[in-house]
Amino acid sequence: MKREKMEISANILKALFQNVYFINGTAYAGKSTMIKLLAQKYDGICCGENYHDQLTDLIDGVHQPNLWYLKNCQDWQQFVSRTPQEYAAWIEGCSREAEELEMVLLIRYAGLGRMVFVDTNLCPETLSRISDYHHVLFLLSDGETAVNRFFEREDREKQFLYQVLQQSEEKEKAFENYRACLRACNSEENRRVFMESGFRCVWRDENRSIQDTLKLVERHFSLKQGSGHTER
Repeated sequence: MKREKMEISANILKALFQNVYFINGTAYAGKSTMIKLLAQKYDGICCGENYHDQLTDLIDGVHQPNLWYLKNCQDWQQFVSRTPQEYAAWIEGCSREAEELEMVLLIRYAGLGRMVFVDTNLCPETLSRISDYHHVLFLLSDGETAVNRFFEREDREKQFLYQVLQQSEEKEKAFENYRACLRACNSEENRRVFMESGFRCVWRDENRSIQDTLKLVERHFSLKQGSGHTER
């Protein structure tokens, strides 16, 4: 099967996404929390982590090979045993393929007349084409936070991977390798991409409350509660 792509001009998407607010960044920086709180406060649409999964029935192994691998994985020991380089490249590939799925959903949601708050996989380059400074924010944490706290969350996917690692023949070696994979995905190089993007970056601060972070995010997005619009 031949891989075919169809593009929509960036100016059209930018016009459609005037009420869409994007948060990207590194793991364990508060992206999911902020998106959820913003959607609740402003009666908006919450596009949480991996919200594009609802369209995975549409993918195939030719057009979305990385997402296809995850959807059809039969050997989870092999999944967690990849080298850090292989794992990081796969994560990057998944994010790239997820962009197309996100675009489909965001076009749909943008037409509903409500604010849309997105925990996004869209890279800085894509966001610079379809959005603007006050609709994009990057939340960052240090690399070790993402590694050390990866299994603290109770979400199904992370706990499933934890059990896979627990069942490995060489459990300690398996955990050590997977932590190295997480470090590769949360490298200084990856953080630098966000920091040098031209968009605002906010670092995780254990001394800053969730509500204080929310206020900071609201100010950056110039949000005004009750109007369904922004103020400048």
